[in-house]
Amino acid sequence: MFRISISPEEIGALELAAFPGEIVVVDSMGDAFHAAIRYLKRQKVLGFDTETRPTFTPDQHSSGTALLQLSGGGKAFLFRLKKLGFPRQLASLLSKPSIVKVGAATQDDVRGLQRISGFTPRGFVDLQNIVWEYGIRDKSVKKMTAIILGVKISKAQQLSNWEAEQLSESQQRYAATDAWVCREMYLRLQKAEKHPLTPEQLHPERYVENG
Repeated sequence: MFRISISPEEIGALELAAFPGEIVVVDSMGDAFHAAIRYLKRQKVLGFDTETRPTFTPDQHSSGTALLQLSGGGKAFLFRLKKLGFPRQLASLLSKPSIVKVGAATQDDVRGLQRISGFTPRGFVDLQNIVWEYGIRDKSVKKMTAIILGVKISKAQQLSNWEAEQLSESQQRYAATDAWVCREMYLRLQKAEKHPLTPEQLHPERYVENG
């Protein structure tokens, strides 16, 4: 059984983990892009995430999704959409029901991608919608990773500039890790027994209020 929740202090004591495989940045329709599509189409389960350049003041406007991350077990591909666009091969991959794409808050990410190019998302699994079935209440990627995989991940690059001319090694590692851990969590859950949360466990504040 997994624990229901975890504290920041408990997360801090865990070993730091990061994507251990090959990271490929794709920013043009060249050999790297076609090799990425060939690899991704062979996978049954992919980790999925996106990144957007953050805004810090009310007068700043979001310029939309800058990065799409798709990870298998050994390779992670970072598609720089501001340079690459949204090729039909990518849209086709995200519409393929036979390939499971696992993320967190996937609806928001997919909506951002659909603003670039309309496609019909199929095969998506949102961890935030299923972890309660395994007795887990926490829904942030950092907390879910700690509970399900027993490791911590760094979020230091979360608010960095995802439209920078070159992505730093730290940015690449962060982006690949966020997608990869979603895949790893899903695979771990698939091997676990379900112990669904009760309504009281899922929404303890309601029962405290109603006393």
